[in-house]
Amino acid sequence: MRLILYSKPGCHLCEGLQEKLEQVQNLNFELEVRDITTREDWFLAYQYEVPVICLSNHPGAEDTEGKAIEERLPRPSPRASVQQLAQMLGKYLSN
Repeated sequence: MRLILYSKPGCHLCEGLQEKLEQVQNLNFELEVRDITTREDWFLAYQYEVPVICLSNHPGAEDTEGKAIEERLPRPSPRASVQQLAQMLGKYLSN
């Protein structure tokens, strides 16, 4: 499974969430960080909403052309601990 974190430079919430995601253990996922300032479509979609976490490449998550569909996950509280973040992610990664 792959988690995608949409972020932008200078976003302290994004940096904090990325640090916590990198500390999560015992869950099998690959973290991909996407800078929304590098693509106009990402910027238009997420400029007021970063950080955004999406889950990609899970079974049954392809569109009719076989492309992976990203499922947007709820944004965790900036105050959530690494353990709380892991519990939340575990619910989505186990599906």
